[in-house]
Amino acid sequence: MELNLSSATKSTSEKTVITAVNSTLLFLLAYLLVHGVFQLATVYTAADLDIPGVLHLSRVEFLITDQQWWREAVLAVFGAGPLACTVVSIAAALWFWKRQRQQRGLFKLFLFWVSVHACNLVLGGTIAGTLTQSGFYYIPTYILLLGNTPSVLLSLLSGILAIALGYFAAIGFLQCHDSKTLMRFDNRSKLIVFNIVVPWLVSSAVLTLLKWPDITMHELLTYATLSLLLGPMAIASTTEIFSTTVVQPQKTQLALGVAVVAVVVLIAWRLVLSPGVAFR
Repeated sequence: MELNLSSATKSTSEKTVITAVNSTLLFLLAYLLVHGVFQLATVYTAADLDIPGVLHLSRVEFLITDQQWWREAVLAVFGAGPLACTVVSIAAALWFWKRQRQQRGLFKLFLFWVSVHACNLVLGGTIAGTLTQSGFYYIPTYILLLGNTPSVLLSLLSGILAIALGYFAAIGFLQCHDSKTLMRFDNRSKLIVFNIVVPWLVSSAVLTLLKWPDITMHELLTYATLSLLLGPMAIASTTEIFSTTVVQPQKTQLALGVAVVAVVVLIAWRLVLSPGVAFR
């Protein structure tokens, strides 16, 4: 009996670590994809308006003076990224909910993290922009010409919306996992800590090191604003009675292919964008 209990404990521990690693890798890849979409949408729009700049690891630098900006350009350039991420977040969420949540494998978790990150770059990015007076902050400030008040109010609304979405996303998060062991209600705390908290903290640290010293305060704040989505998600998951998984779940094993892709993408991101990529 003691041997069987020990084996069961070891099995649960191994599954917990493996799912944490897989979730962290997918969390990283999802962020890089969404952040890349945000940056490319911004760069493409700026280039289309003949606004020169340089794409860096953590920011887009525009090579024109403040006096050279015009209202339409502010709206287009600083709204392109949030608009693209809004579309990505909704598309990923619908794809996950309608097509993937009943399927086995890790792709459904990747879609879930893509939707979460894209949502955060819109809502959390609004809050970060207001605090640092950058990014989307310029749109309500320059378009409405009412000072900081519109941006502050928009940030408050974004925070409230993020908390609400995070709470309701809990049921989706629980359906991302195939492990029957971790889906048991008595293992819920392990699932939350190692598949929400660990990926968030580890990924934030990895991304900070990856982009150092180019990392901006705006981007660091977006790592922090993820807590507005992930915190309520974790809390709601502790009381959600849903505890089943797909009929034929995929065996819990380290996703070596995902690990290789993650390492390659991280290295390529650093090498390509570290010197900066000019555009016009």
